[in-house]
Amino acid sequence: MELKNLADIEHATIAARQEFLRLGTAILFLVGVLIYAGVMFKGIPNAYLMIAAAMVGGYMAMNIGANDVANNVGPAVGSKTVTLTGAIIIAATFESAGALIAGGDVVGTIKNGIIDPDLINDPDTFIWVMLAALMAGALWLNIATMNGLPVSTTHSIVGGVLGAGIAAAGWDVANWGKMSAIAASWVISPIFGGIIAAAFLYIIKRTIMYQSDMLESAKKVVPVLVAVMVLAFTTYLMLKGVKKIVKVDFVTALGIGSALAVVAYLGLKPMIAKQTLDLSADKSGVNKLFVLPLIFAAALLSFAHGANDVANAVGPLAGIYDAIMTGEVVKKAPIPIWVMMIGALGISFGLALYGPKLIRTVGSEITELDQGRAFCIAMSAAITVIIASQLGLPISSTHVAIGAVFGVGFLREYIKKNYRRMLDEIREHHAGADEAEVEAFLTKFEAAPLIEKQNMLADLKARKAQSAFTKHDRKSLNREVHKALVKRSMALKIASAWIITVPLSGVMAALLYFTIRGFMLP
Repeated sequence: MELKNLADIEHATIAARQEFLRLGTAILFLVGVLIYAGVMFKGIPNAYLMIAAAMVGGYMAMNIGANDVANNVGPAVGSKTVTLTGAIIIAATFESAGALIAGGDVVGTIKNGIIDPDLINDPDTFIWVMLAALMAGALWLNIATMNGLPVSTTHSIVGGVLGAGIAAAGWDVANWGKMSAIAASWVISPIFGGIIAAAFLYIIKRTIMYQSDMLESAKKVVPVLVAVMVLAFTTYLMLKGVKKIVKVDFVTALGIGSALAVVAYLGLKPMIAKQTLDLSADKSGVNKLFVLPLIFAAALLSFAHGANDVANAVGPLAGIYDAIMTGEVVKKAPIPIWVMMIGALGISFGLALYGPKLIRTVGSEITELDQGRAFCIAMSAAITVIIASQLGLPISSTHVAIGAVFGVGFLREYIKKNYRRMLDEIREHHAGADEAEVEAFLTKFEAAPLIEKQNMLADLKARKAQSAFTKHDRKSLNREVHKALVKRSMALKIASAWIITVPLSGVMAALLYFTIRGFMLP
């Protein structure tokens, strides 16, 4: 008993040391930001405000890395395509590259036009609003990350800007039309993401997994799927990832993506055919064909995320910098390289220090993933954003990714439930038959491709009345499958966190604004 207690104490001590190491590294990063900003802005008016804003911007960037980036690499880790360390290296590299290469030279200071900047034309008030919004968004992301809840960083900063703006200028400052669109995205994003991911998984199952010769089917279908991925990700990157470098319309992006997809198909088809020669003719063998595409997908999603969502950290910071240096309030502010560096480094530090918790949540704590399922989630993340942007629908990349994970889980649940019902019908039809005969039929049924399964069931039903499988039995079966494949408690927790993100960030920002204002007024 004493040895067990000593082992528990040692384990707790190691965990505490690791936590202190993470906290210490995060504090060192913020101290580094403080020192840099202190040296850079020495002697300018309101230097202390600029230093505080730089530190809060760094803190926000770390929280973006710890929470939002998990959506891009979580499925790859959960499917065991890459290790946790490998995923962190990929995401940190491509997030930083996206921010620095394609983050742009100018950023909007009022996120999504959520408040009317004309009603906040005093530079001091504007600085306090942006500072309070950044701090509130970062605090909520920190709380969500501690509780393993993937939430939208965009909605966090939107809530902060809204709350601080209302505190500063009253209810009329808010753009309630934009707010209703954001509320709609809570429903639209996960539903779109879930449907598209489930559709791709169904295609893979129907055209590959349910065929008698999986590898032969994979040789035909996987090159097509990868070509579609090339089309989707090329279009996605051109519309979202590099839009601040090169402006292209949807038709041009789609045309370039289609050309590259054809090249990818012609080049990959013989390579995949050769690869199948060394694979086992089962599900695990087929899944190995999705490993490389999935790694590319994680990298490209991270690049696009860095190019777009780093603005959540640096937008308000750039606005504060511009207001302090020029004494004016602007809707768009130039991004100094030091501001972008804080955003890129902060995201990388946050991901490395605190990202693993959310990566595990997305990758393994909602539903079980393999490479094929993770590939469907990545495809959904790109295609949903493309469709929604063309239709003018409000969308959240976080909600899309999580919705895609749930969509995959619910489809698996539905398929498994149906399959179990088929087996019960077979046993019902063979009631009273020899046990060996029943087992032989079941063995043949499980090995048969989908069409043959359907024919076998139809033949059984033709010879006997429909199964007497009761409604009570089906409910029991449903409960069993639900527990096995999709964690309902996690769905409820995540949905609740999404709903309270904007109002909670808003309330915190309003309180922080009044606190800052109280300190700053004479």
